Amino acid sequence: MTDLTYTRLTHAIASLEKNIARDSDEIQVRAQFMDVIAQDTARVAEMIGAMKVDDDTISETKELSKILRGLSEATLAYASSADTTAKSAHAAGEQARTTHAGIDEAVSRAPVNVSEVDREWFRQE
Repeated sequence: MTDLTYTRLTHAIASLEKNIARDSDEIQVRAQFMDVIAQDTARVAEMIGAMKVDDDTISETKELSKILRGLSEATLAYASSADTTAKSAHAAGEQARTTHAGIDEAVSRAPVNVSEVDREWFRQE
């Protein structure tokens, strides 16, 4: 098992934060796209209704619009959850940086090199 250092921890957390934020943004874009598709389908249903297309086609298009609207709403709710997750990841990153930066600074200023000390020694009571 590799040793977890402050530098590795901060890099891992920063990478995770970035990935979660990027994924959250992508989900938001796709949710908005689904909303546009649902609105377009509703407009198509209205247009074909005005052209006196058969009732079955009109009702199927309206039903598809409702399904897409529901999918859009679910995707937007999921996007909101993803945004909350991204904010939580950022807060966890800030907490890790705040907490561990002090530890890293104290270790780096310590007159004793503890990197070679057996870790079990620290666990002793």
